[in-house]
Amino acid sequence: MHLAVVLASGGLDSCVTLAMAKNQSKEIALLHASYGQRTEARELQAACAIADFYQISRRLFVPLNFLKEIGGSSLTDQERPLEEPPSPSPASPIRAGGQVPPTYVPFRNSIFLSVAVSWAEALGAREIFVGASQIDAPGYPDCRQEYFEAMGRLVEVGTRPETKIKIVTPLIDLSKAEIVKKGVELDAPLHLTWSCYQNQDLACGRCLSCRLRLEAFKEAGIKDPIPYAEEVKIS
Repeated sequence: MHLAVVLASGGLDSCVTLAMAKNQSKEIALLHASYGQRTEARELQAACAIADFYQISRRLFVPLNFLKEIGGSSLTDQERPLEEPPSPSPASPIRAGGQVPPTYVPFRNSIFLSVAVSWAEALGAREIFVGASQIDAPGYPDCRQEYFEAMGRLVEVGTRPETKIKIVTPLIDLSKAEIVKKGVELDAPLHLTWSCYQNQDLACGRCLSCRLRLEAFKEAGIKDPIPYAEEVKIS
């Protein structure tokens, strides 16, 4: 089995990505990064639970709290509203229509990947799995296919000549509903995941991430297994 580093936030996408890596008989090294986000403790709890579910012993938990100090994101700055006011005629009742959302953390994925590449090279891993989707995150510049292709080139020129590390993005062209279906197909522990941007006890059901998740489960025809603070109707 080839060793692969999997970036695991504790969320739905990274959980399904991990399940897909396991399904390919990869030996997993799990990397979780905290960066002072609103639900930092709850995301760590979810990542640990998922690692326990898959009996992954090789884990690295990295504090990147300087991202909170840098600021520029509503995920790390409690004074900023989580979401922008809706536009008069949005392309979707949920999605931001391709605009960079306030929850974007400046250059975050590049920092995460830098840590992952460093660890992967030290371990001799051949792949880094990232649960990015450009379909349901059209406004995030670091979730695009072209971004990961550029990062892959950087990994190639910035590591030892004998190092061969591939960035794998198995969800890149999947919608959130397709990701849910894939997770169910692979018996991924979706009940252990956490997506809420706001709460750490019961998911709020109101933030963008919760609504995207609820919409996806509804579209997939599957009941979301996590509890919510209140019932939210998704049209």
